Amino acid sequence: MRVILTQGVKAQSKKRQLISVSVGYARNYLFPKKLAMEATAQALNELKQKEAAKERRLAIEKQEALDAAAKIKEKTVKISSAAGQNGKLFGSVTAADVAEEIKKQFGLEVDRRKVSLESEIKSFGTYNAEVKVGSGVSAKIYVLVAAVSYKNFRAHGTGRKLECRLRLEKKKKKRQGT
Repeated sequence: MRVILTQGVKAQSKKRQLISVSVGYARNYLFPKKLAMEATAQALNELKQKEAAKERRLAIEKQEALDAAAKIKEKTVKISSAAGQNGKLFGSVTAADVAEEIKKQFGLEVDRRKVSLESEIKSFGTYNAEVKVGSGVSAKIYVLVAAVSYKNFRAHGTGRKLECRLRLEKKKKKRQGT
């Protein structure tokens, strides 16, 4: 007897698959537990339509992923960060920072877990990164980390600790001036 599984059965197969089983197994086990339904012409048609719809949806998702990858492929994402006196960054540039900059610069929403950096970014320069856009599609990008002076850093909206440090420096300058 041919049946279509409505749920995955351990010994048999996966959900929405057409299998052949004995009549007793189907009537005594699969049908009462609603694990399968009989493979009628109507049920087979529905199964084919669902599979075709799934393939179309996957093709559309893949095309969208390819378009998004083409939008950012081989592009450079510029990140401005404050540095100390010896030229090292305060903290490091993370995948979340890169994802945020991709959204700002290219208008593409990327999850931080989809950005993989080749190495930790703790100094200025250009680094390679890979962005997994979806459906097995990825794009290679470059991350350019550039220096920003203390005065300009506040305009970028990051670095709460740095803002406190700037206030302390201003107070010290006022004290020294008077």
